[in-house]
Amino acid sequence: MTNPEQIASWLHEQLDSAGMDGFACGLSGGIDSALTAALAARAVGPEHVLAALMPCQSQPEDATLGQLVADTLGITTVTVGLGAAFDALVAQFPPDVQSGGLAIANVKPRLRMLTLYYLAQSHNYLVLGSGNKTELAIGYFTKHGDGGADLLPIGTLNKTQVWEMARELGVPQEVIERPPTAGLWPGQTDEGEMGITYRELDSVLAAIEAGDTSAVEPAALDKVQGMMARSAHKRVMPPIFQ
Repeated sequence: MTNPEQIASWLHEQLDSAGMDGFACGLSGGIDSALTAALAARAVGPEHVLAALMPCQSQPEDATLGQLVADTLGITTVTVGLGAAFDALVAQFPPDVQSGGLAIANVKPRLRMLTLYYLAQSHNYLVLGSGNKTELAIGYFTKHGDGGADLLPIGTLNKTQVWEMARELGVPQEVIERPPTAGLWPGQTDEGEMGITYRELDSVLAAIEAGDTSAVEPAALDKVQGMMARSAHKRVMPPIFQ
């Protein structure tokens, strides 16, 4: 398994290569963003990391745990409330698409992406995304939202490995134990939305990667392969007409 020092060294090299001064990242109160921030702080020191708290009709716990992570790491935070911007933008959409669903929910991570790039450019920083290997493989991220970043430091770690490394780096236990959620709507959890646990998902993905799915339950295999196929467009640059 990749160790924290390898990722931190890579982040430092990427920063030097780009001629930038530090990293901007979001802190959602979840484990992926917490580990991403911890690795950034290890790579360049907490004084060169800016973490954004971006509430948008969010649970109060999101900001509380996000700030806890920042305080634990010694990272500076800035709070940018996106609720008013979200409401104002959605109000301009045609009435038939204002009722809800993923199209509306995905506006939130896209507003966060916009905010992080504003903060990064203002400080000559790079934007760090918090996508892990599991979520990238099945497309469990918002295209041009939380999928919009300059670097993905935990993109080679599956969710199980994220939990392990977070413990190793001293991420607060409250964050580690919190049910993973994208915060798209009240009560939303990743596993509830996906219909499969992360540990089962990691097991299926590992079998697919190894080329031996004989021990995988057929329904689970079909589900995961379908998720991978439907999200293939998220993992490539837009095709260019030749």
